[in-house]
Amino acid sequence: MKQRISLMEAPKGYMQTLLAVGHYLDKSGFEPKFLDLIAYRASQINGCAFCLDMHHKDAIHNGETEQRLHSLPAWRECPYYSDAERAALQMTDDLTIKCDVDDATYEELTKYFTKAQIADLALAVSMTNTWNRLNKTFRTTPGNYKVNEYKAATTTA
Repeated sequence: MKQRISLMEAPKGYMQTLLAVGHYLDKSGFEPKFLDLIAYRASQINGCAFCLDMHHKDAIHNGETEQRLHSLPAWRECPYYSDAERAALQMTDDLTIKCDVDDATYEELTKYFTKAQIADLALAVSMTNTWNRLNKTFRTTPGNYKVNEYKAATTTA
């Protein structure tokens, strides 16, 4: 597949605006490994090759295991996700597939997360979905991402 648009070809301010949200989420208090897990799951559902490559590399770098990443499509049946991770993964699935979070999922989230954390989690899932859709539209080429490649850009956004 041939790349259609490079993110660097986007209008001035485009990338800085998107990366600023990532910078905010980096300061949200969530562990990078947790955010990587959520982003990897949304990217699996959306089938974004570039994002899967990026989030896999970042997750491994941040201490995630291959077993947990490979098992994400079957997270409900696997014993090695915490209850808080399960609640977040359910929210990720719901927001990514249905664009909705039902009352039962929200109530489960409140057992592990504050309202501010739930808001940040919703933002993290939503931004991953946005990035997935942009990269799929642009056909961003997977395979060449380097760990933390975009982190330096977020500190200047």
